[in-house]
Order: sequence, then structure tokens, then C-alpha cells
Amino acid sequence: MKKKLAVLGGAVSTLGLLGLYITNRFMYLPKKGEKDIYEREIQANRLIEREYNTLPKEEVTITSPFGYSINAVFITPYPEGKFMIFCHGVTENRWNSVKYMNLFLKRGFNAVIYDHRRHGKSGGKSTSYGYYEKQDLKAVVDELIRREGEDIQFGIHGESMGAATLLLYAGSVEDRADFYIADCPYSDFGQQLTYRMSAEAKLPSKAVLPLINGMLKLREGYTLKDIAPLAVVDRIKKPILFIHSADDDFILPRMTEELFQKKKGPKQLYMDFKGAHAQSYNDNPEKYEEVIDEFLQRFTGGGAS
Repeated sequence: MKKKLAVLGGAVSTLGLLGLYITNRFMYLPKKGEKDIYEREIQANRLIEREYNTLPKEEVTITSPFGYSINAVFITPYPEGKFMIFCHGVTENRWNSVKYMNLFLKRGFNAVIYDHRRHGKSGGKSTSYGYYEKQDLKAVVDELIRREGEDIQFGIHGESMGAATLLLYAGSVEDRADFYIADCPYSDFGQQLTYRMSAEAKLPSKAVLPLINGMLKLREGYTLKDIAPLAVVDRIKKPILFIHSADDDFILPRMTEELFQKKKGPKQLYMDFKGAHAQSYNDNPEKYEEVIDEFLQRFTGGGAS
């Protein structure tokens, strides 16, 4: 009997260590250096330093509902104008949002770029792939409304995890923006994790998902089902533009197709881009702008100025 209990205890201990290892892998995914991203964007001519430096802007510290600080920059070349908020992907930071900011500045929008929790200059101990980030996004929205008034018009653009975050925000917190642009989101983080574990580590993902769920609940207070935009996208009433590169093999394009199909009401889908994950704009800038203009014209009456 003692031998059986020892074997059982060893198995439980091993499973616990496996759950700890896997959750650590994605909760604390290594980030790119802030300086590295800044220099990358300059070298790619997506961030023109002198132009950015001359823009009227204010760096703002926003308090997350979870107690840490969120670093944001409000860029306001148009007094009392409409705004765009930008949500970057995992391992990136606000500098990755500048290229999208520039696109919308040309279309008469002011901008808010900010660092997600555990990224850039923001606090927060772990990455939660939209679970806590969606409430941080609400805090950014609340600060924008506090500054500009309840009648402010604004949209939200997100890339990868940032796209999933805005969908979770709009579907489960508040559908407050006038429109959303979701570039290469995952529809269900559990499914995405299953796919990546199978592709990268050859792990029996279906067998370990319950273990991951239990460990996440114990450590962070949520489970994988809480980070599934597909479960809430049908609650979003405002227009959504879904974008995905057909070449993306990191987050599969079918995830965006699933989201588009489930979304009710005004929506638009464009997937005829080339390039790897989160490279639709970088590799197809002119076409990306055309798609944005078509969406804005169709659903907001706006577009290129």
C-alpha cells in the first residue's frame, strides 16, 4: 500500500511540475527588448524619429484595476478629434503600434499607444492573453473618456494578442468603441495552445489541457475558457474588421474565419495578404491601407483624408 501511495504521489508531483512548466512557458514568454523594437521600427522606416518627436503628445500613467501602472502615450495633433487606441501583441510593446498609429494619423485620428501588462514600461507580473489585459484596456478607455468626454468617437485596433484582447473587452466588458479592427487574433487560446504544443513540443496536448486549466486556476484565477474570444464575439454589436494573412502558420487563418462567421451584425473580412504572423501591414502596406479605408468608408463614413 505504501508503495502504491508513493507511486501515486510521484505521479501527482510530476504532473504538477509539468503543469507549472507549461504555464510558466506562456505566462512568462520572453519579451523583445524595448530598445530592440524601437530600433527595428526605425530601421524598417516604420517609425520616423523626427516626425514622432514633433508630434504633440503626453506620456500618461494609468492605474490598472489590478494595482499596477499602465504606461500610455496620448498623441493629439487634432484638437478635439476622434481617437484610435492600439493594442500590441505578446513580446512587443507600444513602439510596435507606431506604424498603425501613423496610418490613422493620416486619416484624421488622434492616437493612444500603450504597453500591455508585463510589457514595456507597464507593470503586472504575468501575461494572461487577454484575461487581465481586457480590463486594462477598459482602464485606458476610461482615461480617454475622462479626458475627452463621453461623446468622444474612437476605434480600437489590435494585433495578435492585442486583437484577442479587444474582442474579449468588447464582448465581455463593454462594447464602448465605435468600431474595432482585429488583426490575426486567436479565436480560442486553449486551441491555440494545443496547436502550438503539438507543432513545437509534440506534447499530448489534449491530455495536458485539464492539467493546465487546473494550474492556471490555482495560480492566476482563470482558465483557458476565459480567454476564448469566440465565446463572446457574437455579443459585439459594433462593426469589426477582421484581418489575417493567408500565409500565417503561427495563428491559423481559420481562427479569424471562425470569429467572422460567429460575429453578428456589421463586419468585414480580408485575408488576402501575404506574409508571416502579424506581418500583413509590414508586407502589404498599400493594400492594408486600402482595406482600412474601405472599412472606414463603409461603416463610419470616413477614410483617407
